[in-house]
Amino acid sequence: MDAEWMLTVQEALTRPLFQGAQVIAGSEGLDRPIRWVHILETPHFETLIHGQEMILTTGISLNLDAASSVVFMDNLIRQNAACLCIEIGPFFGEATVSVELVALADSHRFPLILFPRTVRFVDITQDLHSLIINRHHRSLEELESLSREFYRLTLTSQGTHNVLKLLHKSTQAQTVLRPLRGKALFAPALPPAEQETLQLRLNAILEEWETSGVGTASPNAAPVIQSQGDEYVVLKPVGALGQTWAYLIMVCPREPREYVSLLLDSASLAIAQELLRTRFLEERKLFSENLWVDELMNGRLDDEQRIRASLGPDFKALNELGFRICLIEIENLHDSGLGHETGSDNEWESIRFHLSLVLRSAFEKHGFRPLITMKNNRLAVVALDLKSKSLAKKRLQQALESLLDLRTDDRLKNLRFAIGIGKLHVHLKNAHAGYQEAVQALSLNGCFHKPILFFEELGVFQLLLGLNDGRTLQAFVRNYLGPLIDHDRAKGSELLLTLRVFLDCDGSKQIASQQLFIVRQSLYYRLEKIAALLGDDFMSPENRIAAQVALRAHQLLHPEAFAAPLTQGGGDEASHAGKTVAGPVDNTASSDY
Repeated sequence: MDAEWMLTVQEALTRPLFQGAQVIAGSEGLDRPIRWVHILETPHFETLIHGQEMILTTGISLNLDAASSVVFMDNLIRQNAACLCIEIGPFFGEATVSVELVALADSHRFPLILFPRTVRFVDITQDLHSLIINRHHRSLEELESLSREFYRLTLTSQGTHNVLKLLHKSTQAQTVLRPLRGKALFAPALPPAEQETLQLRLNAILEEWETSGVGTASPNAAPVIQSQGDEYVVLKPVGALGQTWAYLIMVCPREPREYVSLLLDSASLAIAQELLRTRFLEERKLFSENLWVDELMNGRLDDEQRIRASLGPDFKALNELGFRICLIEIENLHDSGLGHETGSDNEWESIRFHLSLVLRSAFEKHGFRPLITMKNNRLAVVALDLKSKSLAKKRLQQALESLLDLRTDDRLKNLRFAIGIGKLHVHLKNAHAGYQEAVQALSLNGCFHKPILFFEELGVFQLLLGLNDGRTLQAFVRNYLGPLIDHDRAKGSELLLTLRVFLDCDGSKQIASQQLFIVRQSLYYRLEKIAALLGDDFMSPENRIAAQVALRAHQLLHPEAFAAPLTQGGGDEASHAGKTVAGPVDNTASSDY
């Protein structure tokens, strides 16, 4: 099936030095491969061999009587040795070849070979090693030649199909390329009925692999081999940019060896390069076609007839899907060396398409059809959900988190992203509303200190954004929090932060003191100070609600207000006589409110 560089036992027996050698057992295993030749004269060899070695021995120091020879061979079989060659002489006689030894060799298809006369083991070792090394060298040359041919074929018409044909010709195995989207390719071609049968079988194997986690392996992962009755199925993910786009599958009549795995790796890389080129060209085309997406999200395309004309025949199906608008901002475009100020326009254009391609792959992998447009340092995506809506938010989160972790992508790894996501909508004419929600979520990334922010997570900020005219919110904040703000500025205290944490903890002094990293006595002092500045009724229902809204409004106006980490103690309460500001949290029983 392949040009494997290892010898078989049968081939070794044809060498001149093996003239007169007798195979007395295990003749059904003469096709076993020999990776190397090793001389063993010790019964304790578990750490001395790696497997697939031809073992030569005279029996010296082994005490190879009928019983111990069985133990010796059994250990060799367990260590996956290729065969055992014994020189008949003073240390091992023909009488030592017991019925049990022959039966053991036959049952494991393990060739047992006897030299009836003295042979020079060093000559056998030199002869077979030279043959193995020469074959290995020729095998590598052939592999390199085939790899170049794979890459050359990808530059021809129907390049992927030609690669599959050459892979089949080189291995004599049925070869299948199963893309995640589109029809499978077969080499050699099969009748429709046989194609369907094989595809159903492969689909079942892939589902099993995906369930076990193998199907989500990186395209850089080694091929996976699975036994299927009398055949072996070899799976190799194909893709780039950390995404799997297809599976290259081979159905082999016998267990594939190392050469086949290397050949499969080479073919998969060639196919991946062609797929990457094709996707890059498609991305350029989609980018130019999706200029209408910008008009859609900005409310200039709200007529369904015009949207239908832009989407084409897919309009009816896509228009009924749930979707979210995702707004992705590159925060350090110019600092990363990719913006117009520090890099060339051509470089930035290339990065745009590269980023768009990575993003599209991530969305498709998690079950979304993305419509992407870009302006300046922002990408806007209409993420149409092709799967169940019940897990849509989680899958969308996973797709976007993969964008945040691009450490293996040299071109994008230095970029920092902030992402805002609108609510779930149906019917594309509502895209403008989703876009406005995404804009609001993106604008509050700094307040929440989260790289990915959904609109429904904004809470009262949804209301405050509409009131942010520069005066209304400022006046509201001054009315309810002015004394605390002034005190913190004058004294360097943390009363505003303390009030925020205390209210967020539903008035629990124990939890608030833990989150502020202060003992409860220090919290009591701070609360007394807050009551003195805001009034003793600051925890009444109306004032409490107003204070919480004012705190959010202050955060909206000053995103850095609560960005600093909480300190252990500090502020003016540190100088309050008799108050301890350091030490373990006080967990003594007392009222939390």
